[in-house]
Amino acid sequence: MITQADLPDRIPVFPLPGALLLPRARLPLHIFEPRYLAMLDDTLKTSHRLIGMIQPREGEGAGLNAIGCAGRVTGFSETEDGRYMITLAGISRFRLRSQIEGFTPYIRADVEWTGFERDLGNQEQDAHFRRETFMDLLARFLEMRGLSTDWDNLREADDELLINSLGMLLPFDVGDKQALLEAPSLVDRRETLTALMEIALHTGEEGSEVMQ
Repeated sequence: MITQADLPDRIPVFPLPGALLLPRARLPLHIFEPRYLAMLDDTLKTSHRLIGMIQPREGEGAGLNAIGCAGRVTGFSETEDGRYMITLAGISRFRLRSQIEGFTPYIRADVEWTGFERDLGNQEQDAHFRRETFMDLLARFLEMRGLSTDWDNLREADDELLINSLGMLLPFDVGDKQALLEAPSLVDRRETLTALMEIALHTGEEGSEVMQ
C-alpha cells in the first residue's frame, strides 16, 4: 500500500477546468497540446508516474486552487497523429505550496500531502446513505438536465464508486467541482452532491446533454 512517505514533494500539475479526479477513481484524458505531451513524456520516466490535476480559480489570471488530486498514469495509447489517450488512477489529494520556476513548458509544483491520509486508506463507506432516496433525486436531476445514463451500472456500484463517479461526471461548474474535491469524507461529498442537485432542481436549470 502507498504511504505518504512514498509520495514525491514535486509533481507536474495539469490545470484543467471541470476535470475532477478523486482518490480511487479513474479519469480518462486526451493529451494533445505540445506542453502536456512533454509533461506526459517526462512523467513516464519517473517511478511514481504522478500527475496532479488541479482546477484553475475562476476569473482570468486568478491562478490555481489550493487543493488538487494526483493520479498515477495507469494506461495510455497513442494515435497516429501523435496524440495520447491516458488514464489516471486517483491516488491522493494534495495542497499546492508553490509553483516551481524552471524551463519546462508545463507547470511543476511543490506540494504537501498532509491532511489527506484517508485518501491512501481503504475504500470509504457511508453508513447513513439512503440510496433509494438519492437515486430518485438523481433521476429527477438527470431528467431536468436532459441527461441519460446506464442505470444498471449505477445500481450495482458501491457507495464510494457511485458518489465519486457522479461527482466527476455530472455537469457542475468549477466552483462546485472544487467543493466536491475538498469534501473531507465520502459522507461530506455525498451531502455536497445532494445539495448541488437539489439547488439545480430548485432553480430549474435546463440543458440537453448525455452523461457517458
